[in-house]
Amino acid sequence: MTVKRQLSMVLDLNKCIGCHTCSAACKLMWTNRNGREFMYWNNVESQPGKGYPRDYENMGGGFDADGALRLGRQPSQEDYGIPWEYNYEDALMTGTDPWLRPNVKPTWGANWDEDEGEGDYPNSYYFYLPRLCNHCANPACLAACTRNAIYKRQEDGIVLVDQERCRGYRYCVNACPYKKIYFNEEISKSEKCIFCYPRIEKGLPTACAQQCVGRIRWIGYRDDEDGPIHKLVEKYKVALPLHAEWGTEPNVFYVPPLSPPKFGENGEQLDESRIPLSYLESLFGPRTGEVLDTLQEARQAKADGEGSELMDILIGYKHAEMFKLS
Repeated sequence: MTVKRQLSMVLDLNKCIGCHTCSAACKLMWTNRNGREFMYWNNVESQPGKGYPRDYENMGGGFDADGALRLGRQPSQEDYGIPWEYNYEDALMTGTDPWLRPNVKPTWGANWDEDEGEGDYPNSYYFYLPRLCNHCANPACLAACTRNAIYKRQEDGIVLVDQERCRGYRYCVNACPYKKIYFNEEISKSEKCIFCYPRIEKGLPTACAQQCVGRIRWIGYRDDEDGPIHKLVEKYKVALPLHAEWGTEPNVFYVPPLSPPKFGENGEQLDESRIPLSYLESLFGPRTGEVLDTLQEARQAKADGEGSELMDILIGYKHAEMFKLS
């Protein structure tokens, strides 16, 4: 699908601290009311984990190897987690109940398995994975929509839902393998991350990127050779898409996480990464090991006092320089 330019984002998973400030910024700006209470257009998952919605990676969608569209299944409300309120009045205002309690018995929700990960002490491990709509070059949601209600903006490639044309058939929800389109029961229409295009049009970064305390997010255009996106994705090739095998050609990329080494039975340091490379490859593809080697070399060069443009970009000395929106 041809667009004049493609706006993209890179996230460095080595810097994400799992504070959820990005999710809170998005939630407060876009999804805190009017049927969107269960929606997290941006969320931060602990990996390994089931993600949000629960077990989305096994719900299907995307395209097969021949380019044919695959319709997966729609998440249930329980897969998202039914929103609940707490007894703030009783616990905090009147003092009649000493505990904060939900008004329902929740069985799942965003971040339900936060910080669990896998492995046994001292070799347990997990890392944080922020997710938002990938604003794909080949969006399955668009291909599945029979109403032509989903489109890519020509000026920046942002994928949007035309609310006037949407009739709530939900084929888009089934087709998106990342499950980043949500169905709003109150208005019977599909909604999704809009990459904060009203902010982008004013030269401002998305709310999730602006508020990120770890400075893990860069925004820019793929064709801007002087911008951070082109350098991280094309020049140094250290930023990879999530589940590229699903065929949607994502425009959100990740710098995969490095890992501390494992420890042996006697506390000795082993020459083995705590996060299995095979697991990272299942997320980010077969080039993951090559990327991790490049990152290690750049870190060592910086530690030795040598110049490293790659490390200077990844450090993000000046927040404003991480966003090149023109």
